[in-house]
Amino acid sequence: MAGASNAEIAQRLHLAEVTVKTHVGRVLAKLGVRDHVTIVIWAYRNGVVRQAFPRSGS
Repeated sequence: MAGASNAEIAQRLHLAEVTVKTHVGRVLAKLGVRDHVTIVIWAYRNGVVRQAFPRSGS
């Protein structure tokens, strides 16, 4: 779901968009970050996710 909007996430998970917004909002608050991008940055920095594809030239 890389780069998916709340609406796209909701559709893929068969949830209401407001439910996705609620969960994302709670994650933002708990992590003390401001948007989806900073959630991803936080996750990389804290080892929650790792790079999916090697960078070109590596």
